[in-house]
Amino acid sequence: MKIAIINGPNLNLLGTRETSIYGAQTFDAFFESLKQKFPTVEFHYFQSNIEGELVDEIQRVGFSYDGLIINPAAYTHTSVAIGDAIAAIKTPVIEVHISNIFGREDFRKLSHVSAKSIGVISGLGLKGYALAVEYFQQD
Repeated sequence: MKIAIINGPNLNLLGTRETSIYGAQTFDAFFESLKQKFPTVEFHYFQSNIEGELVDEIQRVGFSYDGLIINPAAYTHTSVAIGDAIAAIKTPVIEVHISNIFGREDFRKLSHVSAKSIGVISGLGLKGYALAVEYFQQD
């Protein structure tokens, strides 16, 4: 099974940015633990702060992977292009957010991605990524 994880802007700063919201663990450290927890999954990870690069990566993996886990971060609320890219691909997508976006500022309650995803996991910290992997592993 091949699963791609795509993270959007500022998620490269996990572990140092707003640790009261996002926690103290870096994504690189978490990603290593995720690979150990799911040794039969072939993971691909991509992060960018640039919207067009995220669209390019969605298109690149969107026809050959078994699942895509995406945290578009701030682009969730602003990027029609990312939502359109997800609608255009065949790979099923789960939208993940580390914080509970529905318990934060009002502008964060709008997602251009949710309606094009098979599900949304929000507010469960980095564990949301592992839960998404578990979903994709179901028969």
